[in-house]
Amino acid sequence: MTKLFSLLFVILMGAHLIKPFGLPGLKKRGDFWKIAAVALVLFSLAVLIRPE
Repeated sequence: MTKLFSLLFVILMGAHLIKPFGLPGLKKRGDFWKIAAVALVLFSLAVLIRPE
């Protein structure tokens, strides 16, 4: 599942670099790092709640 999320976030960051989404906080091409920050938080949560 995390591989799917990582692929999705890479596609989202690439698409945002080509054409910014225009959402609040994501209006410039340079804001793609915010998508990466959200991905980092989600991956951290996935590791914390994953059953061992």
